[in-house]
Amino acid sequence: MNEESTERDRTGSEKDGGLFNAVCRQFDKAADLMDLDPDTRKILAATMNEVTIHFPVKMDDGRIEIFSGYRVQHNDVLGPFKGGLRYHPLVSPDEVRALAAWMTWKSAIVDIPFGGAKGGIQFDPNGYSASEIERITRRFTFALGNTIGPEYDIPAPDVNTNAQIMAWMMDTYLATVPAHQRSANVHVVTGKPVGSGGSLGRDKATGQGVVYMIEEWAKDNSFDLGRATFTLQGFGNVGSWAARLLKPFGSTMVAVEDVSGCIVNEDGIDPDELLEHVNTRGGVAGFPKARPADCDTFVCTPADIFIPAALESQITAETAPHMRVRLVAEGANGPTDPDGDAILRERGIDVIPDILCNAGGVIVSYFEWLQNKRSEFWDLEEIDEKLSRRMRDAYSRVCDTAKDCRTDWRTAAYIVALRRLARAYKDRGIFP
Repeated sequence: MNEESTERDRTGSEKDGGLFNAVCRQFDKAADLMDLDPDTRKILAATMNEVTIHFPVKMDDGRIEIFSGYRVQHNDVLGPFKGGLRYHPLVSPDEVRALAAWMTWKSAIVDIPFGGAKGGIQFDPNGYSASEIERITRRFTFALGNTIGPEYDIPAPDVNTNAQIMAWMMDTYLATVPAHQRSANVHVVTGKPVGSGGSLGRDKATGQGVVYMIEEWAKDNSFDLGRATFTLQGFGNVGSWAARLLKPFGSTMVAVEDVSGCIVNEDGIDPDELLEHVNTRGGVAGFPKARPADCDTFVCTPADIFIPAALESQITAETAPHMRVRLVAEGANGPTDPDGDAILRERGIDVIPDILCNAGGVIVSYFEWLQNKRSEFWDLEEIDEKLSRRMRDAYSRVCDTAKDCRTDWRTAAYIVALRRLARAYKDRGIFP
C-alpha cells in the first residue's frame, strides 16, 4: 500500500467543526490579506460537486458487505479535476472535501492545468484480501461512472492505495467505453504501473519534491544538509522516499513513527535498512538498530527537520509546544492544524506548507497524463529535471509573496494559488 498512517488521534481541527473548517480558516486569512474579489471568493469557498456512493461487494466467503465511497470535486477553472483516492476507516465527506480544496490550491501554486478533487472509501484494507480489495476497487469505479474521466476527473494513489489499484481502476473504466476508444483513455488515472502507461519517477515524486523544498530552504538559511538531523512521521511511499533521498546529502534520520509504533536512535537510522525491515514486518516497530519509544518521546526528539508524511492534524495545540526542530516540511496533506500552526510561528519554527511541499506527486501525475495523451514516454532524467524546475519556481513564488505581503509561508502559498485562480475567473467571467 502507498501510505502509512499513525495511531495518534486526529484532534484539533475536528474540534473546531471539521477539517474543511481548517481549510476555510486558512483560505479566509489569505483572501482577507490579498483583498480577493468577493465573487471569486464565494466560488472558491465552496465545492462544485460531491458524490456519495454506498455499494455492495461480495467477500471471499460469500458474504455481502456494504461500503461507502466519496468523490468531491472542488474546482476546475484551471483544468480537469485531479486528486487521489484513499482507503482508510476514517475517510469522511468532510475530510475528502478538505483534501479536494488543497488539491485546487496545490495545482495552482505549481502552475499546472488541473483543478482539485479527492476521493476515498471508508474501510481498512489491511482487513481484506487482495481479491476483495480488487472487487471493492472495481465496484466503486463502476459506480462512479462518468464522475471520472480522462479529460474530466483523474484519480491517483493516496493513503493505502497504489499503482495496482490504479491499474484496476483504469481497466474497469476502460471496460465501459467502446473498444476503439480504450487506448485513448488510459490517462483516466495516473500513478499506474509503468508497464500499463505509468510514468517513471511517479513512485518517488512526492518524496522527491519534499527534498527539493528542503534543499531550497537550506540554501536560503545557509544550512548544511550534510550535518542535518531529521525525524519522520509515516514510512510509506512519501516518507520512505524522502528519507532515502536525503541520505546522499549526509542527513541523519534519528526517529520514525508509523502505525506500528515509534523508534529512536540518536546515532542514526539507515532508511534503506529500515525499508527492508518494513517490507518484511509491515511497520517500523521491532527494527533492531533502534530502540522503541512512545509517541510523546517521538514528538520531543530534537532534530533540525521534522517531516510529517502520514495523516492530517498531527501538529496541534497539544503537540506543537513540545517540538524541538527548526523546520517542518509537510509531506502529508494538512498535518498541521491552525492552532498548531500559530504555535509554530510563535516559536520561530519554519514551515514549508503542504500545498507547496508535497506538490511533486501531482506534478509528475501531470507529466504522466501528458505522456499518455501524446503517446510519449519520457526518461527519468527529463522527468526529474522538469519536476525540479517546477518545484523550485513555485518555492520562489511563495518566498517572494511572503516577503512582499509580510506574512507566513502558508498564507503566502494560498495567495499565490488564489491569485492564479482569480485571474482565470476575471478572464473567463461567470456564465451566464
